[in-house]
Amino acid sequence: MQLLTTRLPAWMQDWLEVIVPSVQILLILFAAWLLQRVLRRIVRRASLRYQVPDELVVPMNGLIRWIIVASALLLVLERMGVSATVLWTAFTGFATVGAVAFFAAWSVLSNLFCALLIFTVRPFRIGDYIEVLDTAEKPGAKGRVVDINLLYTTLEDHAGAHGSAWLQIPNALVFQRVVRRFHGVPPPPAPLPPAATPGDAVESAPAAPAPATPGPFGTP
Repeated sequence: MQLLTTRLPAWMQDWLEVIVPSVQILLILFAAWLLQRVLRRIVRRASLRYQVPDELVVPMNGLIRWIIVASALLLVLERMGVSATVLWTAFTGFATVGAVAFFAAWSVLSNLFCALLIFTVRPFRIGDYIEVLDTAEKPGAKGRVVDINLLYTTLEDHAGAHGSAWLQIPNALVFQRVVRRFHGVPPPPAPLPPAATPGDAVESAPAAPAPATPGPFGTP
């Protein structure tokens, strides 16, 4: 490269300081774009082969895209003359802010992580009838699974006093409770005994004995 620059005219040598970094930046951007397309195609084929749900494929593609974009941005800044010390300082600063935000949003992130576990481990699926219990003896939230997103598992409950209802259970709560999974439709709850009315209480009360009438010689 130095031999080539010495043979070029002086005005062209000045332009090389601009042309070479620009070409390198364009190559970095093209490589990042091509790598993203290849990885997205690989993820799509793997999801079709192993029947991975779309709820897991979409965040996976987003994570891959952001990793590639961040790596390409660092390489572009390096080609533009930004020193490695400045890049490392910026990276550690962003990492510190990210760690603080991670602990601040731990409840939300735990639901996201548990959603990934539900999609991979599959303790239940959409259409199953489940019951989330505090303990094995006490009844809990019961219904048919109609939706599983990154934050909540939605159950459809038909046993409520006011008809059908929707129950949104945080995904993290599923792994902290006992989950009962029914094979088919669960049996309906046993009917409660009818409440006693005041009239029934009067009819069931025993009759009081009649008072004795006095005879001719007085009360015996």
